[in-house]
Amino acid sequence: MNMKQLGLAALMAVSAHAAPDPNFHIYLAFGQSNMEGQGDIGQQDKSVDERFQLLWSADAGSCNQNASKGKWIKAVPPLAHCQGAKLGPADYFGRTMVEKTDPQIKVGIISVAVAGCSIKLFDKDNYKSYVSSQQGQSWMIQRINTYGGNPYGRLIEMAKKAQEDGVIKGIIFHQGETDAGDGNWPPAVKKVYDNIIKDLGLDSDIPFLAGEVLRSGVSSGANNNIAKLPQQSKNFYVVSSEGFNQALGDGQNVHFTSQEYRDFGKRYAEKMIEVLGDKINPVASTVSSSSKTPESSASVSSSSTLPGSSEVAKSSSSHHHRSSSSVVGPVSSSTESIDIVTGVSSHIGKAVFESGRVSVPVKVNGTKVVAKVYSMLGKEVFDFSNSYSNGTLGFSATSLSQGYYMLSVQVGSEHSVQKVLVK
Repeated sequence: MNMKQLGLAALMAVSAHAAPDPNFHIYLAFGQSNMEGQGDIGQQDKSVDERFQLLWSADAGSCNQNASKGKWIKAVPPLAHCQGAKLGPADYFGRTMVEKTDPQIKVGIISVAVAGCSIKLFDKDNYKSYVSSQQGQSWMIQRINTYGGNPYGRLIEMAKKAQEDGVIKGIIFHQGETDAGDGNWPPAVKKVYDNIIKDLGLDSDIPFLAGEVLRSGVSSGANNNIAKLPQQSKNFYVVSSEGFNQALGDGQNVHFTSQEYRDFGKRYAEKMIEVLGDKINPVASTVSSSSKTPESSASVSSSSTLPGSSEVAKSSSSHHHRSSSSVVGPVSSSTESIDIVTGVSSHIGKAVFESGRVSVPVKVNGTKVVAKVYSMLGKEVFDFSNSYSNGTLGFSATSLSQGYYMLSVQVGSEHSVQKVLVK
């Protein structure tokens, strides 16, 4: 088998165990009580398509026996936590995304929401002072603590975990009631959005959908702020609350009814589908796009579009020992984690992504070197075989789009395939 066939075989074996599924679409949902959901959960809300998954973000999951932090489960409400969260807009956002997208698409939600909170709670630079100022509000502190005392940090932690399984496509947001009189709220929201994009290495065009509050009641003035969000970014969109006026009966007309939450979630989804356009269509992948849960969706598709897939499939089992070990590189402030899929060897070391450059330590000693970068679909991106200098192979990643790539490196008879996240 030649080098290209060997490399593709390794790529297919790696994809079966490590590649994020491009057809698993993940959405972040955050905010305050209306995003938590305050509507009663009816029998109709307990039946959920397997294609709609939730990555549980709270510390405790006593309201759902299947829930534990960092675990994908079927998205049965409540989605945010067990401290009073009920039915909210994220529930029917996800259900509608499943209903109105291709059957190959799976939808995942990460929900982090705290009743009564200001946008300041999601400001990673200043949240501690805000939490200190709320110590008299025991119910709020209880909710904050279910996210380890740092809801923004938990959102990012879970989102990074989710990126191992799928692709973040957008953000839905419902907050502002507490900050209705704060003219600095729109740029404060933009700061949180910018931090999310940076901290997760997302594309700069990730849509951010903000829902209006009830147009009557004590927080109606927040809609003046919400209307200004599109001025902050071309990626910001407002989801209307027009026609929602029944209110939950809380005395202040702050929360929606269960049916209004269902309808609001549908509005969020319809807007997200409109904004994403072709980006919600399924793509060819080495990962099966059947409607399995994320834990079991790692099988190789029989209709894989990898070049030479039939020959690769035959050869991958005979070279299974090449992908039997997995080593995860250390994470530091300047170095991203790297999956070493086939393990390091005496001539090929652990790849490092640092300051926009990927480097692989190698011992050449006059032996033949073949080093290439592949997309996660097995398409060759470029050859860096001739980059050897001072004991390393390497290349600048600044010209690459953000996302995962595979490095295929052969030194003499030794071969290694490593997955790299370019940010």
